[in-house]
Amino acid sequence: MSEKTNLPTIYTLFSGSKGNCAYIKYGDTEILIDAGMGVRSIGCALKSVGSSLENISDIFITHDHSDHTRGLEAICSKFSPRVHITARSAEVIINSQTPNLREKACIHPTEYTEKVGDIEISSFQTPHDSKASVGYILKMPYHTVGYATDIGYISDTVREALTGVDSVILEANHDVDMLLDGNYPEFLKERILSKKGHLSNDSAAELASYLAENGTKSFLLAHLSEQNNDPEIAFGAVYCALSNPALRGIILKVAEPSVPTRLL
Repeated sequence: MSEKTNLPTIYTLFSGSKGNCAYIKYGDTEILIDAGMGVRSIGCALKSVGSSLENISDIFITHDHSDHTRGLEAICSKFSPRVHITARSAEVIINSQTPNLREKACIHPTEYTEKVGDIEISSFQTPHDSKASVGYILKMPYHTVGYATDIGYISDTVREALTGVDSVILEANHDVDMLLDGNYPEFLKERILSKKGHLSNDSAAELASYLAENGTKSFLLAHLSEQNNDPEIAFGAVYCALSNPALRGIILKVAEPSVPTRLL
């Protein structure tokens, strides 16, 4: 059997400040990363890509912000996924008001590894202004996937975790000039630009170039700000960084905010 037929199916279902959720299928295993939209919205998105919430065995949470966790309690009240979450994030979102989530939560240290079917999922720390924030590396027999959003800057931990990964869902949150010239209040601009904020197009381009030089073959730019970015600008910034002739053949896509976007 060829390697191509063993590739996973990867979609962002939602991507941006209003909500984030990614879907990965490999063989008979189907998981989500984050559940930042309502249960009906996530269910409809999954149906559009040929799946359903009934098929989801596990949900892996990056951090406690609502645009990554909004749908969890409702999903857990209707379905039976295991919810993997770090202990520090659990402190924020698991309480007396989330009994269904509490029953299904698998609480982990910040760095952990879990095996679900033929997918091995390992977390790594990301710099963001939440109790704890992680990205994920998914290892399958023929492919590896990195998921890295909500990153204030390219830390050594982030760079090392993603190096050598085949495909990466990577944050390209804002164009710096658009952010500075926009109508956000100063405190919010400072938060976004801080080392615990979000990754700019230029920083995403820098990291993508490095990763491509070290073996990454496909990128899906995610978590774009609808106010402070534009898909063409984000794509152009990263595309230019990948313009080295030695990097020809790299797949580069931009995630839609509310329409499933397929990477593989």
